[in-house]
Amino acid sequence: MKHVQYIILIGCLGLLSCKKVIDLYPQSNLNTGTYYSNLEEVKAGLTGCYNGMQRSLFNEWQFTELRSDNAKMGAPGSTASANRDLSDLDMFIPSTSQQQIYNYWLATYNNIRNTNIVLQKLGVVYDPGTGVLTFNNINIPITEADRKQLAGEALFIRAYHYFNLVRLFGGVFLVYEPVSPTQAKAMNRVPAADIYKLIEADLVTAATSMNGLKFGQFAAADIGRANRWAAKGMLAKVYLTLGRKADAITLLQDVILNSGYSLQNNYANVFSISNEMNSEILFAVRYKAGGIGLGSPFGNTFAPLGTGSAVINGDGDGLNYPTAELDTLTNGDLRKPTLIGVFGTGSAAKWYVKKFLFPVTLVDDGESDWPILRYADILLMLAEAQGYTQASLDLLNSVRPRAGLPNHTMATITSVAQFEQALSTERRIEFAFENQRWFDLVRFNTTLTTITAQQSIKDHYADEYNAHYRLYLPPTPTLAELQGYITQEKLLLPIPQREIDTNTQLVIPQNPGY
Repeated sequence: MKHVQYIILIGCLGLLSCKKVIDLYPQSNLNTGTYYSNLEEVKAGLTGCYNGMQRSLFNEWQFTELRSDNAKMGAPGSTASANRDLSDLDMFIPSTSQQQIYNYWLATYNNIRNTNIVLQKLGVVYDPGTGVLTFNNINIPITEADRKQLAGEALFIRAYHYFNLVRLFGGVFLVYEPVSPTQAKAMNRVPAADIYKLIEADLVTAATSMNGLKFGQFAAADIGRANRWAAKGMLAKVYLTLGRKADAITLLQDVILNSGYSLQNNYANVFSISNEMNSEILFAVRYKAGGIGLGSPFGNTFAPLGTGSAVINGDGDGLNYPTAELDTLTNGDLRKPTLIGVFGTGSAAKWYVKKFLFPVTLVDDGESDWPILRYADILLMLAEAQGYTQASLDLLNSVRPRAGLPNHTMATITSVAQFEQALSTERRIEFAFENQRWFDLVRFNTTLTTITAQQSIKDHYADEYNAHYRLYLPPTPTLAELQGYITQEKLLLPIPQREIDTNTQLVIPQNPGY
């Protein structure tokens, strides 16, 4: 049973209704001044924050998997505007007015507003100057333990959103409390360092505020909620992204030694809808089928187009196609049947993402949760942080038996470059289609010495050019032109042009290169 995110709230607690530039406090909302009067109402508001994570996740694969070497746009010859938008993302030439970028931006800031309201009611105050979070007195009849737990969960969600925003867009708007539309228009972008300061404060406070129960000790009603171990694991990834390997190592070792989480013996079991929130899932965005508006759309989104109900009820949209190189890379790997499906044979065969595809009764109403942080990630992050050592090879080897692959040894991996390539490949397959690959490639620019995002994408273009990219409608780029599109500046997405154009009070800078 799923106990966490299945309360449907009225108004903007869990749904989008913003019309203005970062309208974070719409007057049409429930009266937030009086609603949060007891523990159950605060929990209901927090449930809206969990639900709100689904809205930004809807588009996230377009910016993480599609822009990586794992996936490609499925119809290169299409003239449909939606497909051309995807191809532009895939080629790192998106318009600043690309609708899906704006939808993601709006959904993410909408849920940041939701968490800010909950945090304000719980008395949480952030000082951007010092980077310190404090708890003020509140009038809600609630125990201090409950207040700290609920605040920790909201802080985790806010940090998650800002971590994605800063990695995708760079410096963005720092909104850490509820603001009016007028106040929002007076706010400009801040440096990425200021965003990371908030993220660190949120996750440090979340890790110390939430309970430290081990996996298997949670009450049934708390399964699926953020906890101390999820906060520490996410904070470790933040530290890795910032190049703070020693800080990451301390947190990762703590999770491994004390959290009670562990690997599943079978890779497919990690994602099974009959084995949700298993020992490998530190945190997931949860979905619930049944026609209540909380089902997962990804089974239909990723299933191949034009297959009727042969693959999934209601046909697929044919998006997020696996690349041929990933298909080849996973040959002989027992994880492949969970990752990649194929419909048809010969020239009519269609490859598709299978990881989130389970039977559905209604279209876009799946049961499959979306993992955000897994125990395998904890192990491989520790290997990344430690670098080329026998202990790190042991960590890489820990996920290989269930893939049916032989162990790495110091005799087969004899250099830092080989170790980093093995780590990159392991993560690429292990977390394929979980929105990790692009973030990994960007992080490797800081944490590794031999793997770069730009070169990885250029190699990907070369591998896929003849079979895919040369089929794009005129003007079709040459391979050299295509490879030239991926620059250091284009590692970031453009700030949605609507944010710039509709603000009459400030000049909001666009990211360079757009």
